[in-house]
Order: sequence, then C-alpha cells, then structure tokens
Amino acid sequence: MKKVLYIHGFASAGSTGSATQMRNHLYPKGVQVISPDVPVEPITAIGFLKTLVAEEHPDLIVATSMGALYAEQLRGIPRILVNPSFHMARLLTFRGLGRREFRNKRQDGATEFKVDKQMIQAFQQVEKDSFKAIDANEKALVWGLFGTQDKLVNCQGDFQKHYGKDRMQLFEGEHFLNDKVLSKVVMPLAEQILNV
Repeated sequence: MKKVLYIHGFASAGSTGSATQMRNHLYPKGVQVISPDVPVEPITAIGFLKTLVAEEHPDLIVATSMGALYAEQLRGIPRILVNPSFHMARLLTFRGLGRREFRNKRQDGATEFKVDKQMIQAFQQVEKDSFKAIDANEKALVWGLFGTQDKLVNCQGDFQKHYGKDRMQLFEGEHFLNDKVLSKVVMPLAEQILNV
C-alpha cells in the first residue's frame, strides 16, 4: 500500500479535516494517509518528522503552511507544499506572543500552547536549513500550490527563486484549505504523483 504523509499547519493537529478527507478519498485507491500531531516546538518537530519519514518511507508528502516549511527540508521524497510559510519566526514576531488555542483536537488532549521568544528563536534556527542542496533531481520532486487570496502568508517569491516558476501552481482560494480546493487542486496532483 502506498503512503502519504500529511503535515498540518500551525496551531493545528493530525485530526484536521483536510487529512480526514484525503484519507477517505485515497484509501479506496490503495493509499494510506498518515497524519500525526506535529510537536509544537520547532526543533523537536523537524527531528520528529525526519524520524517518521525514515521509519514510514512515504511515497508523497502533502504539507500546508508551517508544515510545508518542515516538508521542504525532507529531501528525496515527492512533496506538495500548499501555501508554505517559510518565515514562521517573522510571522509570529509580528502576530504577537502569548497563548494560542489549537484549531483541531490533539491526541494528547492539549487545547492550547504558548508562543514565546524561545519558539521564535527555534523557528529561526530551523529556517536556516531551508532551501539547501537543491539540485535538478530535488526540484523535480517539489510542487508549490498557492492560493490567490492568501492574506496570511505569501512565500511565492521564495519558492520561485529556489524551485522555479514551472513548479508553481496558483489556485482560487485562501490560506486555509477547504474541501473544494482539496478535491479540485490538491487531490488530482497527489493522484498524478502517486499514479493511482
């Protein structure tokens, strides 16, 4: 059975509706969707994901927003980066410190977490590893999908600089995925990559 690793965005969880919809759509086609809760702390998160990839050997990674920051660094695997947020440290600095509620249910029962200076510094450290050692083979493994009405994040320039305009696709939509974008934009590309 083929495997997709879905990496959720900031303040979310593996239980997000996008992962559930992907799972329901792809399972009948012989594809398992793995969607874990990503640790809140950035350095822990990237280590967790690298270990998970080494253990599970996914055939494809689909990642949104903050998840796409991490996924970009998971070299050697086909990856779809949806509205990637490559500058989390800067984004959180401007959006303010303090407590945040999770938008989706976490497996450990946590309902909130804290954004502090340590988290921002950790994101800065993780971001230093972005866009390293990208050769032609690596470029061919990565697709960037960008919502034309995304008011939260715009990293199209970063993506285009490192992966090229031909690896980008714009879609009618906002920052957060909805069922329509998932079914009309993300899933057809995923099916094409997986050949299912």
